[in-house]
Amino acid sequence: MVYFYTKINIMRRLSISFTEPNDEWLNEQVDSKEYSSKSDIVNDLVRQARKQQREIDWIRMKLEKAEKSGFTTESRLEIMHQAKKQSNE
Repeated sequence: MVYFYTKINIMRRLSISFTEPNDEWLNEQVDSKEYSSKSDIVNDLVRQARKQQREIDWIRMKLEKAEKSGFTTESRLEIMHQAKKQSNE
Protein backbone atom coordinates (compact mmCIF):
# COMPACT_ATOMS: atom_id res chain seq x y z
CA MET A 1 0.00 0.00 0.00
CA VAL A 2 1.35 3.45 -0.94
CA TYR A 3 0.44 6.61 0.95
CA PHE A 4 0.92 10.10 -0.36
CA TYR A 5 1.25 13.09 1.89
CA THR A 6 0.01 16.38 0.54
CA LYS A 7 0.53 19.59 2.41
CA ILE A 8 -2.55 21.75 2.16
CA ASN A 9 -2.12 25.46 2.74
CA ILE A 10 -5.25 26.88 4.25
CA MET A 11 -5.66 30.53 3.46
CA ARG A 12 -7.17 32.79 6.09
CA ARG A 13 -9.24 35.74 5.01
CA LEU A 14 -8.25 39.04 6.61
CA SER A 15 -9.43 42.54 6.05
CA ILE A 16 -6.63 45.10 5.80
CA SER A 17 -6.51 48.73 4.80
CA PHE A 18 -3.94 50.44 2.60
CA THR A 19 -3.04 54.06 2.11
CA GLU A 20 -3.98 55.39 -1.30
CA PRO A 21 -0.40 55.34 -2.70
CA ASN A 22 0.09 51.76 -1.52
CA ASP A 23 -3.24 50.66 -2.95
CA GLU A 24 -2.36 52.29 -6.27
CA TRP A 25 0.99 50.47 -6.31
CA LEU A 26 -0.72 47.16 -5.55
CA ASN A 27 -3.20 47.76 -8.37
CA GLU A 28 -0.35 48.56 -10.77
CA GLN A 29 1.36 45.27 -9.92
CA VAL A 30 -1.84 43.32 -10.59
CA ASP A 31 -2.59 45.31 -13.77
CA SER A 32 0.91 44.62 -15.10
CA LYS A 33 0.32 40.89 -14.55
CA GLU A 34 3.29 40.78 -12.17
CA TYR A 35 0.91 39.22 -9.64
CA SER A 36 -2.54 37.74 -10.01
CA SER A 37 -4.01 39.48 -6.97
CA LYS A 38 -3.28 41.84 -4.11
CA SER A 39 -3.27 38.82 -1.80
CA ASP A 40 -0.44 37.28 -3.83
CA ILE A 41 1.56 40.49 -3.46
CA VAL A 42 1.03 40.74 0.28
CA ASN A 43 1.89 37.06 0.78
CA ASP A 44 5.07 37.49 -1.28
CA LEU A 45 6.08 40.57 0.72
CA VAL A 46 5.47 38.72 3.99
CA ARG A 47 7.57 35.76 2.75
CA GLN A 48 10.39 38.15 1.85
CA ALA A 49 10.18 39.87 5.25
CA ARG A 50 10.24 36.50 7.05
CA LYS A 51 13.30 35.41 5.04
CA GLN A 52 15.02 38.71 5.79
CA GLN A 53 14.24 38.31 9.50
CA ARG A 54 15.75 34.81 9.52
CA GLU A 55 18.92 36.22 7.92
CA ILE A 56 19.05 39.05 10.48
CA ASP A 57 18.58 36.57 13.31
CA TRP A 58 21.41 34.41 11.92
CA ILE A 59 23.75 37.41 11.65
CA ARG A 60 22.80 38.54 15.17
CA MET A 61 23.52 35.05 16.53
CA LYS A 62 26.91 34.98 14.79
CA LEU A 63 27.76 38.43 16.14
CA GLU A 64 26.81 37.46 19.68
CA LYS A 65 28.82 34.24 19.42
CA ALA A 66 31.89 36.14 18.15
CA GLU A 67 31.47 38.78 20.84
CA LYS A 68 31.28 36.17 23.61
CA SER A 69 34.27 34.22 22.26
CA GLY A 70 36.54 37.23 22.57
CA PHE A 71 36.94 37.38 18.81
CA THR A 72 36.32 41.11 18.95
CA THR A 73 36.30 43.85 21.53
CA GLU A 74 33.59 45.77 19.68
CA SER A 75 29.99 45.47 20.79
CA ARG A 76 27.27 43.94 18.66
CA LEU A 77 25.81 47.41 18.07
CA GLU A 78 29.18 48.79 16.95
CA ILE A 79 29.65 45.93 14.49
CA MET A 80 26.11 46.30 13.14
CA HIS A 81 26.62 50.06 12.76
CA GLN A 82 29.82 49.48 10.78
CA ALA A 83 28.11 46.86 8.58
CA LYS A 84 25.22 49.23 7.82
CA LYS A 85 27.62 52.07 7.07
CA GLN A 86 29.62 49.90 4.66
CA SER A 87 26.50 48.63 2.90
CA ASN A 88 25.37 52.23 2.27
CA GLU A 89 28.66 53.26 0.63
